[in-house]
Amino acid sequence: MNPLLKHRTLTAAILDQLRMAILDGTYPAGAQLRQDALAATFNVSRIPVREALFQLDAEGLVRFVPQKGAVVAELSTAEIRDVFELRRLLEPRLLAGSIPALDAADFARLDALHAEMVTATAANDLGRWGQINADFHMALYARAELPRSLTIVHGLLQASDRYTRVHLSDVAGMGIVGMQRAVSEHAALAELARAGDVAGACAFLDTHILTVQQDLLRELERSQRKATP
Repeated sequence: MNPLLKHRTLTAAILDQLRMAILDGTYPAGAQLRQDALAATFNVSRIPVREALFQLDAEGLVRFVPQKGAVVAELSTAEIRDVFELRRLLEPRLLAGSIPALDAADFARLDALHAEMVTATAANDLGRWGQINADFHMALYARAELPRSLTIVHGLLQASDRYTRVHLSDVAGMGIVGMQRAVSEHAALAELARAGDVAGACAFLDTHILTVQQDLLRELERSQRKATP
């Protein structure tokens, strides 16, 4: 294997593992990610670890702090507003561009992802559920010939996943309700797209994203009030 390709593959593997560990709470907000310790954990040099941390910084999951280095980014209302407002701007545009070009294979893919989400919801598998959620959205937008916007939205969905997992896992009895609502709304989105109703699908998508944003803001603000002496 080309050494450069091997190095990039190694960095990608470390990136995936660190991202998942942040999303599932193994590394909570504020946790310091020491390059030497991570290099020892993965049995690699610090170079691929550093590159993975830089990518996580670009995704908003990690911040570089003077005297501390890489630290898992804190959850914040400002970021929720930023991430979800960007999603509301970009995703309806992608959906509008994609719907006219979606074919039978695309809808079969959406149906399969929906079935997987139903299974993950029944099992209360937040990790799998979050990935399927992102995959479903990206599958809806796959035919839009807007590659830069698709790349940006993919990153925004990853950022959203962290907040969504925290929300669904923290609210007693409400996590499953939120997951079930998303499953229902995804089914409705797919049907609107199948019917070729571009305007209806885009309006529904905007409401879908806004509702999640409002739920997350309420929950984070509630948690912050509880944490205040």
